[in-house]
Amino acid sequence: MASPGQLKQHCNFKTLQQTTQPPMKLSRYLNNLDSFIAALVGFYAIHLYTKYSGVGLSPDSIMYASTATNIQAHGSLLTFNKTPLVFFPVFYPFFLGVIQFFSGTDPVRAGAMINAFLFAGVIFTSGWIVSKFITHARIYKWIILIAIILSPALLEVYTYLWSETLFIIEILLFIVAYSRYMRSHTTRALMLVIVIAAISCITRYAAVTIIGAGGLMLLLDNELPVRKKIKHILLFGFLSISLLIGNLILNSYNTGLSTGTREPSITPFVDNLRYFGTVICDWGALSESADAYAALIAAVILIALIGILAWKTYKRSINSYENIVIAFALVYGLFIVISASISRYERINSRLLSPMFIPLLIACTSWVPDVLLLVKSKARYVLAGITVIMMLTFEYFTYRVDWQRYDDERDYGVPGYSDDDWNKSEFVVYLRQHKDIFKPGIPIYTDADEAVYLFTGMSSTLIPHKFFKNKVDDFYSHKKFYLIWFDNLYNSELLSLPDILKNKKPVKIGGAKQGEIYYYDENLK
Repeated sequence: MASPGQLKQHCNFKTLQQTTQPPMKLSRYLNNLDSFIAALVGFYAIHLYTKYSGVGLSPDSIMYASTATNIQAHGSLLTFNKTPLVFFPVFYPFFLGVIQFFSGTDPVRAGAMINAFLFAGVIFTSGWIVSKFITHARIYKWIILIAIILSPALLEVYTYLWSETLFIIEILLFIVAYSRYMRSHTTRALMLVIVIAAISCITRYAAVTIIGAGGLMLLLDNELPVRKKIKHILLFGFLSISLLIGNLILNSYNTGLSTGTREPSITPFVDNLRYFGTVICDWGALSESADAYAALIAAVILIALIGILAWKTYKRSINSYENIVIAFALVYGLFIVISASISRYERINSRLLSPMFIPLLIACTSWVPDVLLLVKSKARYVLAGITVIMMLTFEYFTYRVDWQRYDDERDYGVPGYSDDDWNKSEFVVYLRQHKDIFKPGIPIYTDADEAVYLFTGMSSTLIPHKFFKNKVDDFYSHKKFYLIWFDNLYNSELLSLPDILKNKKPVKIGGAKQGEIYYYDENLK
């Protein structure tokens, strides 16, 4: 039993501890102050890139924005061309519609501010995640935060009105939620993971990779009893995909197609692996000579991720933040390469792979602080210095890429429908001033239906793809139609203007530099 003097001394020591140690909540906030500052820098970076012309707009952007406006105004999922949204899931337009409802500002005008907040959220959450598994090397956290801010891939995505802007932060929230589940393995904690995964799946169809990563982690979890593991895998799998199934059923009911018209891939697996590798080379600021080894680089990265997870499982240390990150990077990378070899869409590029940038960055570097800690001699400081210099060199080269892009865009805007090539186009001005040239009831076809809507507010129909013969035949069967043709666009998959002029002989009724308007009437032959 302690004496009264010992008890008094112990109480005095506890009092001293309480007065000298900061409160837990205050310490937590101070620990992430660097992440908050980095988030502010990222917010300002998006403001700089979009200052001249606003958020970048692509055909996808117009699809999202017009659907959001219809959701907010009419509660419908119709796009600008008055057809149901099918090619993309519903949640991102719904997210934009909610913001439009409360702000009173349409997504095109509010897009830059929305993206600035989302990018800041991504940076802060990334810093939060890193601080959870790297506590002994704050400089590593700073280097990661700088790399995220300077990432050309992320800066590109967050200067456009694209669903990846929301999907990327959903991935990070999934990682945070799953880490909490790993600490408790309760059904309640798993339900939060399920909710995030389900919402992600109706943000982008590629979010099935979140379900894949979660399922893989559950399967490898060596702390779960077999019966509980089976129960949680089934619960996670069925509930996470529930909203996506509902979305696909709705699409099928509205149009007869669950995800829109999809063409089979014409790019083999090896080529897609090479394209994947070239993106990684660009992200790593490697010279163009490295592209010759792109397929090998991609294969090595994917095999290394598989090896790391296998080793962690063997060592019974699978339950950690960095392993969730590695699992997602692996599943997402494999999904993109394999799906691109099955279904035809744009060539694998930085935008398609951008959701895996942060997970891959962490997966490829998170081991460095731990390895340096194992070195007991003074050589540790030399190795640490070399590592920091290498990372700063990498970030310097990415900064040069960012600066070159900013130097271009501050003069004419973010490439796309919001830049000066479109805003100052003589043909766009002509279209706006001659909307009365189009008689009601006669269909309008064009090679850029989203541009027609954005600049004139009119609905039109996209020229059919050559691949779909039945739609081509249907187009040629029209006895009357207008044709709006933008000369500054080229899509080899669509019917060309020479093909149309050869088959139908429409008459030019208007136009200006960079575009023409044609009218076809079967009775005027």
